[in-house]
Parts: sequence; C-alpha cells; structure tokens
Amino acid sequence: MSDTEAVLDHHLEAFATQDLDEVMIDYAEESTVVTNLGVFRGMTEIEGLFADIFDEFGQEGSTIEVIDTIVEDEFAYLLWHGETPDNVYEFCTDTFYIPAETIEFQTFAGKIEPKD
Repeated sequence: MSDTEAVLDHHLEAFATQDLDEVMIDYAEESTVVTNLGVFRGMTEIEGLFADIFDEFGQEGSTIEVIDTIVEDEFAYLLWHGETPDNVYEFCTDTFYIPAETIEFQTFAGKIEPKD
C-alpha cells in the first residue's frame, strides 16, 4: 500500500467515525483545503472546517456514500454523494495531494441543494 493510500484510508475511517482528532492527524500546519466555502489554511482553520462538517453530518439520518476512489501516485480522488437533514449533496468530489504522510492540499467541489 502506498503512503497516499494509507493516509487516504485513515482519513476516510476517521471521517466515517467523525473523530476530529484522528482526522487532524492527516494534516499539517502547511496544509490547505480549498472549498466553495473558502480556503482553509493550517491546523486551526482546517479543524474548524471539519468541526462544522461533523456538526452537519452528525445529525440523525445523515448519509454519505463513496462512489469511486482513484489513487494515482501522490494524488487521490473521491466521488461521493450524501444527505443530511439540511442538504442534499448530489454530486461531490474531493481531490487530495498527499506527497508524504499528510494531506498537503485538498479541494472539494459539489452540487449541494438545501432542503426546504
């Protein structure tokens, strides 16, 4: 298993259990996450982003399904969809750059529809 696969596997397991401390092991102070909500740099900002995500996906009835995972050298790509009581995440992707033992750069894009 490559470092990229190992870090991605750890990240997905920690995300699935909503273990914020374990998720943060996958990032470093130099890490950056780019989303439609903004750019999050460093441990404090990234931790705040995931705390908010876990607040939403921690609600009863929330689901996430990973449709596809592609790992190519130092890059990983996820295709997924999900639903929370607040939003439908119809088509979402995450791309990760994992050159060593941490996620150095991550992007998120998704079609998110608020529920009325």
